Amino acid sequence: MMVAILPALDEEQTVAAVVRDTLPHVDCVLVVDNGSTDGTAERAREAGAEVIREARRGYGRACLSGVEKARELGAVVLVFLDADGSNNPGDLPRVIAPILSGEADLVLGVRTPRSTEPGSMAAAQRFGNWLAPLLMRWVTGARYSDMPPLKAMTRASFDALGVRDAGHGFTIELLMKAHRQKLRTTEVEVSFLRRAGGKSKVSGTLIGTVRASAKIVSHIVRHALDARARAVFRD
Repeated sequence: MMVAILPALDEEQTVAAVVRDTLPHVDCVLVVDNGSTDGTAERAREAGAEVIREARRGYGRACLSGVEKARELGAVVLVFLDADGSNNPGDLPRVIAPILSGEADLVLGVRTPRSTEPGSMAAAQRFGNWLAPLLMRWVTGARYSDMPPLKAMTRASFDALGVRDAGHGFTIELLMKAHRQKLRTTEVEVSFLRRAGGKSKVSGTLIGTVRASAKIVSHIVRHALDARARAVFRD
């Protein structure tokens, strides 16, 4: 069974279209309402999604709650994408294909300059997506091109990683642990669009960029130190 997990916070203007466009490619679309104050949950249900509520805010919390529910549903493959319309569900067949063929455990839908619509990424996002892969390469040797919201992986691989980060460090932790555990990882170029409606949760201000950068550095350093501590303990 293949389950798509869509964390959503106040995305009533976009979530229905994303759900409808995702459903043809998976067995179930699971929208995790992360404390919305608008009609996100209602619009998602009307479009055909199963909705669960995770009132504790945080991208990671929403993803982890979605994975927990996906396990209950018997998911074998997990797909993650955003609910704001920035990810194109039409890219899903190419992202999922290496999983279904047994060629990869984790597939990253990476955004490149030619596939990214102008104006689709705030300054903090652009800087973070440059900084994080660079730091991960320096610290661990992991050669990632992006920290993408659109990704697919086997549930068994996800369970083996033990990802716990409740915030925006979720993807960093997932990628660093995937590298450490030598998951077979493939990158597939995907499009990235301007959000179809609603308000971005990522600040495009200088202060927002500085804060995001500090969080990225702290997440990478923390996970790197944790990995070294575990290695010393094993030795």
